[in-house]
Amino acid sequence: MRASDEKRRILPERATGKSLLYPIFLCLPLFAFFSSLFIGPFHISPVQLIDLMASRILGYATDYPAVYSTVIFQVRLPRLLLAMMVGASLSISGAAFQGIFRNPLVSPYILGLSSGAAFGAALSLAFLPGVSIQYAAFFFSLVAVGLTYFMATANRSTPIVSLVLAGVIVSAVFDALLAIVQIAVSERALQSIVFWIMGSLGAASWSKIYSASPLFVLGCTVMFLLRWRLNVLALGDEEARSVGMNPESYKVIFILAASLAASSAVAVAGVIGLVGLIVPHMLRMIFGPDHRTLIPLSLTFGASFLVIVDDFARSGLGFEVPVGVITTLVGAPFFAYLLRTVRSGGWE
Repeated sequence: MRASDEKRRILPERATGKSLLYPIFLCLPLFAFFSSLFIGPFHISPVQLIDLMASRILGYATDYPAVYSTVIFQVRLPRLLLAMMVGASLSISGAAFQGIFRNPLVSPYILGLSSGAAFGAALSLAFLPGVSIQYAAFFFSLVAVGLTYFMATANRSTPIVSLVLAGVIVSAVFDALLAIVQIAVSERALQSIVFWIMGSLGAASWSKIYSASPLFVLGCTVMFLLRWRLNVLALGDEEARSVGMNPESYKVIFILAASLAASSAVAVAGVIGLVGLIVPHMLRMIFGPDHRTLIPLSLTFGASFLVIVDDFARSGLGFEVPVGVITTLVGAPFFAYLLRTVRSGGWE
């Protein structure tokens, strides 16, 4: 059998019945973005918004008070863009990890990434005031993932079960270190640590977007370009070898790319729970398991999902709630549903 025939055999066909939904889901970020620009305690009409945006692009002056420009370009716009970036990063990373682990109950935090990031942020807040919280969280998140992969690798092979167990161990170690830091710090520093761990977009800024975007683009680009190979990995190592693909090499590539994207998101927004779990699984239930479709949809729908949740977090209750709290409240019942409906072993 030729390689092209073998490739077609192992790649699932796109569901023709979903052809109308596919472009709608791809365009969701545009709707979420422009509608969210109007949400907030400071009212700005569509005409004023269009005029302000056009004045910034074309360079002409307007007679609006300066607060209008500040609200749009320094508060809402960076927050919306950061929410889209974080949501897309966590969702596409979750889809990639679920394909690698062949289990839809996997999230981007399975390898200890969130625990390492939380420890790094706490260390910066408590004892290293000269070190950026963002850089400390990013560094220790990658340290946690690296330790997990190193512990799970033996004889040039990295079994899935070993990766999961190593991730549990590394997460437990960093959680214990985080507890020690929380005990040793002042009450004010402890409040900052707890708030960061909850996950929030309230401190969004252009500098955070600029610093996180290179790794976000790099990780997402790699996963997007190689997305069909996730279909092969999801079938198992033996099937991958039968078509001439080295599964260990591609596991490393996808784990590194997904970890870079997820780490950049956690570093700028804190630990936002369950986005990387529920978004890919929702899309898989609607469009099927084909990663050629699932990966781009995870980018667009993940970005839209977090923007909408953040809209509710900052305006729905009359006071701002960390977005990580809302995603957990939404995701926990959904996760319970998955546990009851997905078979043990997890991959349908």
